[in-house]
Amino acid sequence: MSPATCPRCDGPLKPPGLMSSSWECELHGVVQPLRRWTRVTGDVLAQAAGKASVPLWATLPLLPGWTVTGLALAGDERYGARGTALLLSGPSPVGGPADMAIVAEDPGLGLGARLAGLDAIDPGAVVQGPPDAKVEAAGHPTALWRTDSAEDRMAFLGEALGVWLYVVVWPPAAALVLIEHVELHDLRDARHVGLELPVGAPTTRLGGNGSGHGG
Repeated sequence: MSPATCPRCDGPLKPPGLMSSSWECELHGVVQPLRRWTRVTGDVLAQAAGKASVPLWATLPLLPGWTVTGLALAGDERYGARGTALLLSGPSPVGGPADMAIVAEDPGLGLGARLAGLDAIDPGAVVQGPPDAKVEAAGHPTALWRTDSAEDRMAFLGEALGVWLYVVVWPPAAALVLIEHVELHDLRDARHVGLELPVGAPTTRLGGNGSGHGG
């Protein structure tokens, strides 16, 4: 598990102390601390699901040839993780490698916006008009709308189980995977506790090179 960083910029945080019970970023003030795992086992997924107060989404079954390459939680010990991200990697439908981040978060957290490469923390009036993609989340048809993103990726936004759902795909052409019937399952569900998923080489998408930068 990595040291805590800012979900909005991946910068270092000042931990709680005598004068404050909050984690603080020099750029963004009080934030939810983000921690990452690069090697994701069934035990790690079970522990993360137990700490999450929002869904921890995974595509089940995984897309053919895809593996889990990263995991992140944003939140403190008092209230649990208010943001989750599972990173998957596999073959793009048009050839070459691809990555996907599936993020669930409370409004204002900022992890999904950073991974999408957005400058603003609030997605604004994106969720309107005909959807650009659809997935099934916890058994419910869920619409996704394309939102602004950095040039090297494509990002979609929707709402599932009462919180934001981001799906970010690198490179943009790999978004064709969403044409398939993609089923998202919440790993907090008792049926999935201890589930072992195939693990691939750790991704850099959650932080450092290739993570994107949000406002």
